[in-house]
Amino acid sequence: MFEKGLLAHKRILITGGGSGLGAAMGRRFAELGAELIICGRRQELLEETAAKFHSEFGAKVSTARCDIRDGAAVEAMMDQVWQDAPIDVLVNNAAATFIAQTEHLSFRAADAILAPTLHGTLYCTLAAGRRWIEGKHKGVVLSILSTSTITGRAFTVPSSMAKTAVLAMTKSLAVEWGPKGIRTVAIAPGAFPTPGATGQLRPEGRGESWAQRVPLGRAGEHSELANLASFLISDQGGYINGEMVVVDGGAHLRSSGAEDLLQWTDEQWEKQRAARTKA
Repeated sequence: MFEKGLLAHKRILITGGGSGLGAAMGRRFAELGAELIICGRRQELLEETAAKFHSEFGAKVSTARCDIRDGAAVEAMMDQVWQDAPIDVLVNNAAATFIAQTEHLSFRAADAILAPTLHGTLYCTLAAGRRWIEGKHKGVVLSILSTSTITGRAFTVPSSMAKTAVLAMTKSLAVEWGPKGIRTVAIAPGAFPTPGATGQLRPEGRGESWAQRVPLGRAGEHSELANLASFLISDQGGYINGEMVVVDGGAHLRSSGAEDLLQWTDEQWEKQRAARTKA
């Protein structure tokens, strides 16, 4: 399945591609022969990641500094990207979340999550899809979601709402854009620890480890997610459309992953709010 050159001649744009799961997927795509455009807000990080991929795999990697919360900025980025050639795959990976008691969320806090996770994903998908359809070019949209789309999840309500909306987009566009040669697919990862996610979702005082609620007894390896993503966007996954694949070791069958927070004290929540304000 993962033969050398599996993704040769694929031009792939990854949002949030400079670090975390975005970089893990990009690394595997480059290893399998893809050309990458990695998008994010921190140019220095993007260039560092691009240089690593080029050094390790000889891959062609370019960067696109863009705040996907800004629809006009997304359109400008896509115009720039298309000047060289159309992309073949869009990976909607960029997102934001943090734990909070929902009744304490301000509209600004809610928008900080909804803007990149929902609006940014929609802006990127529309921008790519419009250009593919106008150019009669086949394409794939892969969106990184969450098992909260299945279970719901307390204390991360805006993220759960956004991810569920993107799943609805995935299913809807599979029907609308499928006849135009565009596939839409999604992955719902479980525990794949990254520095960013650990800081936001597993703060000090949250005793349960990433792996404790996983029936397989461990967190996921980044390579496992990257391999699944590689298959779904490849021609070998060409008959999969409108589906979300869960890769979480069976964790969502046991719990939503937020039940431990029901036991937190007011003091613990106050400490968490103060830490987020400082950040």
